[in-house]
Amino acid sequence: MSEKFRNKYRVPSTRLNNWDYGKNGAYFITICTKNREHFFGEILSVNNNNEMQFTEIGVLADQFWSEIPKHFPFVELGNFQIMPNHVHGILIIDKKTIVDDIVVETLPCNVSTENKIKNMKMSKISPRKGTISTILRSYKSVVTKNSHYINADFEWQERFHDIIIHNSASFERIQNYIENNVTNWKEDKFYI
Repeated sequence: MSEKFRNKYRVPSTRLNNWDYGKNGAYFITICTKNREHFFGEILSVNNNNEMQFTEIGVLADQFWSEIPKHFPFVELGNFQIMPNHVHGILIIDKKTIVDDIVVETLPCNVSTENKIKNMKMSKISPRKGTISTILRSYKSVVTKNSHYINADFEWQERFHDIIIHNSASFERIQNYIENNVTNWKEDKFYI
């Protein structure tokens, strides 16, 4: 890479600098669709209760989130909710001491792995195996691939938002927030 462009166009990471995102812990994740489009469905009032009515893409997003532990056996799911234009969920990484020796089946990813030189360069900037970034990259990739059969315009917003959950009080507060997200949709910051 030319020195002229080095770090000039790099967008700073939103991740906590000194934190290992493959470390055991609970992570509150939010992933939005591009331009916050309602690809996943709508929230309708049914008998004075809000209910999420999934589109086909919403069903896929829900299904593939539920399947994350099948592909990453060291991950447990906390509460999660597919909303019209975003996904909220808690991922709990619980690696046993031997997890690094386990071959982990990953969800299909759209990143090409054919060119060895390109891969060596990419490995320096790609997320490390077993981290939140790797898990979410796989999730977003499989949802995108399958959603394009339904609607070629489906896209995610770049990146994702995370909060490292440090204690049980925060965990319970976030679990409750996710559980009540559909009910409180009109007060949600992603409501449009």
